[in-house]
Amino acid sequence: MQLGGQTPLNIAEELAGSGIEVVGTSVESIQSTEDRQKFSELMSRLGIRQPRNLTAFSAKEVRTHAGEIGYPVLLRPSFVLGGQSMNVAFTEAELELLLHTQLEVDADHPVLVDQFLEDAFEYDLDLLCDGENVYIAGLMQHIESAGVHSGDSACVFPAYKTSRQKNEEMYHTAAEIARALGVRGFLNIQFAVKEDRLYVIEVNPRASRTIPFLAKASGVNLVDAAVHVWSGGNLEELGLCADGFGAGRPLEKWAVKEAVFSFERFERVDPLLSPEMKSTGEVMGSGDSLGEAFIKAQAAAGSRLPQEGNIFVSVHDKDKATILPIVQELSEMGFHILATRGTAEYLFKNGVFPEVVLKVHEGRPHLVDYLRSGKVQAIINTPMGQFSQHDDEQLRIAAVKLRIPYTTTTTAAWATLQGIRYARAEERIVRPLHSSAQFTIEK
Repeated sequence: MQLGGQTPLNIAEELAGSGIEVVGTSVESIQSTEDRQKFSELMSRLGIRQPRNLTAFSAKEVRTHAGEIGYPVLLRPSFVLGGQSMNVAFTEAELELLLHTQLEVDADHPVLVDQFLEDAFEYDLDLLCDGENVYIAGLMQHIESAGVHSGDSACVFPAYKTSRQKNEEMYHTAAEIARALGVRGFLNIQFAVKEDRLYVIEVNPRASRTIPFLAKASGVNLVDAAVHVWSGGNLEELGLCADGFGAGRPLEKWAVKEAVFSFERFERVDPLLSPEMKSTGEVMGSGDSLGEAFIKAQAAAGSRLPQEGNIFVSVHDKDKATILPIVQELSEMGFHILATRGTAEYLFKNGVFPEVVLKVHEGRPHLVDYLRSGKVQAIINTPMGQFSQHDDEQLRIAAVKLRIPYTTTTTAAWATLQGIRYARAEERIVRPLHSSAQFTIEK
């Protein structure tokens, strides 16, 4: 039941009702995470912080709850596959459009109206539990913004922009949830950190799509370990836990998972990422530095980071102080910086002298003209809010068609800088392939 994604979880109750034994996590525990209201009640009982949320059983209740929580809101139908029909409404008008075109909401199809944590750091944690002992397979940090489906986000193992204290808080919270649910097998938890406050966004009582990535990166055969637990064994017998707890780490210092998309195969498809999954595959890279792992993952996904040329920068006001040292170093490396007026003014005041480029609606030649003429080798653009998310549609479509590296967060920009720094150092290390099994199980 835990290795087929969302679909088997949706039919777990019917299978159990037909007299079929479901091994691993009980159907009752599955229901308490998949039913949004039951999940919210569980988190409240455990005293674990969540984004504020209310369950709606009608369109009228959706409107009322959104007004109480405040925009933007994330709309989450229960029992969905790949984030299907999950949407963010930034305004009342957008909410009305979703209610009329995409959302089915009634007593049999409740919708959770969630506070949307814009401008937050998001983390994915996968674990194994035998009902008591907990093994953290890996804590990964998303490079994309919070609110992007975890399957679409590039992620870094181990988490790189966090503190030891915050890591331990996530470990403790994950173990508490796993034990409270009586998990036997896999559990996936998605966390967000905003203004140094930890939130649990979602709990999935199954293997996530990051399990193969973590198994390869850590060298631990996680599926064999899960089968051992389902067969009545415990994690201490496998050497994965001591005193009830254990945590995995990469075989090399860093591993990066990158999503693969097929946007370029379709005309006029906006590649803007959202809570609904759009990727069609994934790749990974590993290495002794984050830069090495990141540039390998980007190359495998078909995106070649430049070592020279022009880099376009346009960032939200909140991101300007964070992006400044990144742009300064790129400029010192010899890259020519292009920027929109607002970003250019800020950079100029801080000692970087970019070339000003017009937005599409400001006249010609504008940014898309620059892209099509080969004058841009990479883009750093951090939109925030409904207007900027949709205002850059032409930029995103052109960048995808032309295979120009495009980062939409400051963390992605920082990772891109590390990748370029590694590539320019021209240091290549040959490594042996590792065995993926750190233990054997008697069959």
